[in-house]
Amino acid sequence: MAEAKCCECTGDVNEATLLKRLDEVLRDYKGKPGALIPVLQIAQKMFGYLPEAALKRISLALDKPYSEVAGVVGFYSFFTTVPRGDHLIRVCMGTACYVRGGKQVLDAVKKCLGIDVGGTTGDRRFSLEVARCFGACGLAPVITVDDDIHQRVKAAKVQDILDRYKKKSHKKKSVAKKGGRK
Repeated sequence: MAEAKCCECTGDVNEATLLKRLDEVLRDYKGKPGALIPVLQIAQKMFGYLPEAALKRISLALDKPYSEVAGVVGFYSFFTTVPRGDHLIRVCMGTACYVRGGKQVLDAVKKCLGIDVGGTTGDRRFSLEVARCFGACGLAPVITVDDDIHQRVKAAKVQDILDRYKKKSHKKKSVAKKGGRK
């Protein structure tokens, strides 16, 4: 993986800088009960995913076996150890969404992006995942792009939705700045 040089004007940072920032977070959470999941969420927001180096640091700092940390990451679908694209697309495949055309929506997203579930486009702009249920069954079928919810999605409209995000510069690089602000 190529590392970006640290540059305050663009927000690009290298892994060593992010690990130092993670150490600051870990100092704040050390000894606090229930710290593992919040720390993993913060780390993923900082890195864009959870690299092995970060997981090892978290394990040591929180005095948890590496297997426990890796197990939590593997259990929860919102954690990833693989770099994601700038925009994360999730297609709901819960019963209501599936019955109301979720499979066709998923197929349309896959076709438009040229990737399969779990994949990331070559330009690292989009990653695709499925979800079991968003709890928005009355709005089915539903997809999310980042934190945006799209309801009653039709396969024929998927390209229009994706085009909106192709134009947007995304937050991944600026999230890593201290304080997590854009």
